[in-house]
Amino acid sequence: MNAIDQNAIQTLFTEARTHNVWLDRDVSEQTLRELYHLMHFGPTSMNCQPLRVLFLKSQEAKERLKPALLPGNQEKTMQAPVVAVLGYDTEFYEHLPRMFSHNKEAKSLFEGKPDFINATAFRNSSIQGGYFILAARALGLSAGPMSGFNNAAVDEAFFPDGKVKSNFLCNLGYGDASALFPRQDRFAFDEVCDVL
Repeated sequence: MNAIDQNAIQTLFTEARTHNVWLDRDVSEQTLRELYHLMHFGPTSMNCQPLRVLFLKSQEAKERLKPALLPGNQEKTMQAPVVAVLGYDTEFYEHLPRMFSHNKEAKSLFEGKPDFINATAFRNSSIQGGYFILAARALGLSAGPMSGFNNAAVDEAFFPDGKVKSNFLCNLGYGDASALFPRQDRFAFDEVCDVL
């Protein structure tokens, strides 16, 4: 496997920014399908793939979400072409006979263990959320991930059967670069890393 070139690194990491203001430009369903297709190749433990995504495009769907948002997140979310609700399936293990087929005991490792189920689902859906943001950037989309919302209210509005729980939200579209905040500082390697 070869390293990606500098342009790709800039697109995915060094030049990519979190956007709060959006251009009036549609994001097609085909682009959302491509985003998912790229994202779903990323690894998860036991290939459990607990992430579930609702793409809110209609104004009606976004209005259902609005009461759950903190005030500072409402305007940018209502203006985003797409709002992705990223959740995790608490019954992901039911699919392990298909997704982790070489281990016939995989499903039984989770049955009756809600703490293990929730920790695994939350952790791996978060990992998949990272792939989701990178896949969006790879397709030329801007992403605005956020956690400033009431999870219980989102779950009640969009996942009423209780099987799926919300993890985080991610606004998607084509960001207005003229409205970006200055880039904030990042920790240096020596501040947060050790090599043992």
